[in-house]
Amino acid sequence: MKLLETAEILNLVEYEKIREARRDEIIELKRPRRVQVGRYLTFVFENRATVWFQIQEMVRAERLVDEAKIAEEVDVYNGLLPRAGELSATMLIEIDDSPQIKPVLDKLLGIDTRDYVRMTIGPHVVVGDFETGHSDEERGKLSAVHFVRFALPPDARRNFSTAEVALVVEHPNERARTVLSDATKQSLLADLA
Repeated sequence: MKLLETAEILNLVEYEKIREARRDEIIELKRPRRVQVGRYLTFVFENRATVWFQIQEMVRAERLVDEAKIAEEVDVYNGLLPRAGELSATMLIEIDDSPQIKPVLDKLLGIDTRDYVRMTIGPHVVVGDFETGHSDEERGKLSAVHFVRFALPPDARRNFSTAEVALVVEHPNERARTVLSDATKQSLLADLA
């Protein structure tokens, strides 16, 4: 997937003119790309449009006008884009009940450090490769936001549109499986092209 360039990021004034319409487009785009797995985990699959929107929102929230600072944000967020043959997602641990946030995060420690999160494509099993630095098992800390990549072998990519595709979590304290809908698979096929 082609990396985003700083020149693609709109200045604050120009972005405000299109923000509402663009936000509505991104919400629609993300609908099939958002997959709930189990009680607490949601995977939002990223692509150029979702990452562009995140950068624009960051520029807006922080009122960034310095091109060098915007370029830094673009570099950081480009890391979320899937590479050739990959799918990439932001994994959110969503806990609605405030008093349960710490106990649930404590129970899910290590979810990003082993082979607990997988994608199955027919007979193929692809273990999620998590970005490091979002948990510290020694200190008992786990972030509620993680970034994970699934590098699909060629056979899995070829069969993606016709095979059953599922996200599977097999953590000692959270086990769940969600089969991706046809709409989700169709949306993700463009990322694999």
